[in-house]
Amino acid sequence: MELSDETKAFIIAHQHDDVRKLALKARNFPLVNMSQAITQIAGKQVIAKKIPSWSKVDELLFPPHLPLEQCSSEATARYKASLIEGNTLVDLTGGFGVDCAFLSANFAQIYYVERQKELAELVQQNFRTLGLNHITIVNQDSVAFLDQMLPADCIYIDPARRDTHGGKIVGVADCEPDVGALEHALLAKAKRVLIKLSPMLDIAAALQTLSHTVAVHVVSVQNECKELLLLLEQEPCENESVTCVNITKEGRQTFAFTYKEEREATCAYASDVKEYLYEPTASILKAGAFKTVACRFNLEKLHPSSHLYTSNKLIKDFPGRVFLVISVSSVKEKSLSELKKANIATRNFPLTTNELRKKLKLTEGGDHYIFGTTLNSQKRVIVVCEKVN
Repeated sequence: MELSDETKAFIIAHQHDDVRKLALKARNFPLVNMSQAITQIAGKQVIAKKIPSWSKVDELLFPPHLPLEQCSSEATARYKASLIEGNTLVDLTGGFGVDCAFLSANFAQIYYVERQKELAELVQQNFRTLGLNHITIVNQDSVAFLDQMLPADCIYIDPARRDTHGGKIVGVADCEPDVGALEHALLAKAKRVLIKLSPMLDIAAALQTLSHTVAVHVVSVQNECKELLLLLEQEPCENESVTCVNITKEGRQTFAFTYKEEREATCAYASDVKEYLYEPTASILKAGAFKTVACRFNLEKLHPSSHLYTSNKLIKDFPGRVFLVISVSSVKEKSLSELKKANIATRNFPLTTNELRKKLKLTEGGDHYIFGTTLNSQKRVIVVCEKVN
């Protein structure tokens, strides 16, 4: 992609402006290719948050919105880079190249494969700008390249998770390419295969499909589940490890377990809500470590389906949010009349969050947290808390 000097200058001068307003001013800048400028400005604004280490590189070029929407953040790309290393890596679904760029730090030779010619050419320019000269660009269909490629240490693949109408899909067989059908072909060409899948995917179903999975990584950023990563090796594993990671501004918070451990765990159930209430991270809840997390931290679970925990002891290193309980009441009680606003959530409760907020006549926000939940006795309760951490 070539940009005129006038367009480059306009992009730098207006990189923080509202692109919708800029589009209305196109006639005021006849020497500027406004279509190109708006695409580049919008891209700069996306990566300022998503890939901060790239945000000050003025020469980087950006594709239309969808590839940027689908690309990994810098935080998740760096996490993936901590999982694999070797001499040769093949990224079969290159896209905007974020994962490939960060993974490349651990490999001597990398092949970036992308079937969209314009995107591949744009990424090639960006890699040169970033000094990533050890990455070879291949403009080819991923399955065709897989058939003819030489063996590599690792393959990385991030199959498309949208259908032809733009809707999200979450089944392994519905991804493009179908990594389940390609499992044996992938492992015939690489010792290790790292697959990125939708965080909405059913993990148990994915493990049944991808039988050579040796490790599962459920990745959240600021407690929002972002990625499901499956690491495959040529020798299958009967008891794959599961790592739940929550990436925050302070660092990474991890919790590891196995599904065998979860199946064999026996946790205690509380008869009432004690002094502290615990809510595991989104990654732990997605991974299904419901009993293991209770056993590991000596907590009592409120109900088999509530996934909230309690104790009279403060567990400071608990992987999730910790609350000091102020009061516990039924929905019918009037003990909440002194509150004007609160952060409200429901867990295994007959009302939705919005329905409970309307019933309690509270606005959202403030320092108080309210959980509508169910105890093991089937009693419905309202728990009012203050956040500890």
